[in-house]
Amino acid sequence: MTIEQKKRDVALVVDDSPETLRLLTDALDGAGMTVMVALDGASAMRIVDQITPDIVLLDAVMPGMDGFETCRRLKRDAGLDGVPIIFMTGLAETEHIVRGLEAGGVDYVAKPIVVEEMLARIRVHLANARMTQSARAALDVSGRYLLAVNSAGKLLWATPQAQKLLSDTLADDAEDFVLPDPMPQWLDQAQKGKSGAKTATMASLPGNEQLRLQFMGKLGPNEFLLRLAKDTSGDMPAEFSSELGLTTREGEVLSWLSKGKTNRDIAQILGLSPRTVDKHLEQIYSKLGVENRTAAAAIAVNARHRKG
Repeated sequence: MTIEQKKRDVALVVDDSPETLRLLTDALDGAGMTVMVALDGASAMRIVDQITPDIVLLDAVMPGMDGFETCRRLKRDAGLDGVPIIFMTGLAETEHIVRGLEAGGVDYVAKPIVVEEMLARIRVHLANARMTQSARAALDVSGRYLLAVNSAGKLLWATPQAQKLLSDTLADDAEDFVLPDPMPQWLDQAQKGKSGAKTATMASLPGNEQLRLQFMGKLGPNEFLLRLAKDTSGDMPAEFSSELGLTTREGEVLSWLSKGKTNRDIAQILGLSPRTVDKHLEQIYSKLGVENRTAAAAIAVNARHRKG
């Protein structure tokens, strides 16, 4: 049995045309997919409450709630942010194509549907969705908890662990997360690269001062990448740093060094540049009277054991 056969992809087809439903059901079933059918947007919403599809094929023009509104609700209310939605319609006007993409669709197929073309597009979008999901999961595993927001601070997507941290902090649905005041102003300053504020790229998350957001860059016209990290200022007690003759920041750097983190890792954890970490290490080696990271780490471990 192949990997593809072990898990059948689930497709939700939303269309009020019996002929289109029959055509697509036969084609998708023949391609090894499990097919769910909805005759209108309301039915589609009820279905996704029970099971999350891998892909949605959505008719743009339907009585009642049209496909554009259905798409918006599927993305917003049903949490199908990572599920590709392909629009189907006989309308080929540019305005309808634009409306479909603005509503959250990833592609647009004109009727009458050419089955081979539809299946090819489905394969591409399923592969892209899996790559995105795998990449975000990999970022979580490596300790890089990332999320993206728009200029208003509304959450666009988050890696699984970042979403969990947000949910635990907010005791609410992280998918509805919006940066609270004054964080939108902080985001504006960070993305414009305003100087003068040394901590412009870092900010504590209201509701949990131990969680900090780090501005990583701009992904698109209205998409900003942030990294969620736990504030490590309490990881190394102040008296520990004082005992070794180090500043609080140098103590933090040394603490992570003693845990086997690389300079690049320490820079990401503390929201510093690798060059700044190098400078801190030079000061640490000088103050401790050692020549390398191994010797510095040994001193840190011994000091921590004494405190323990």
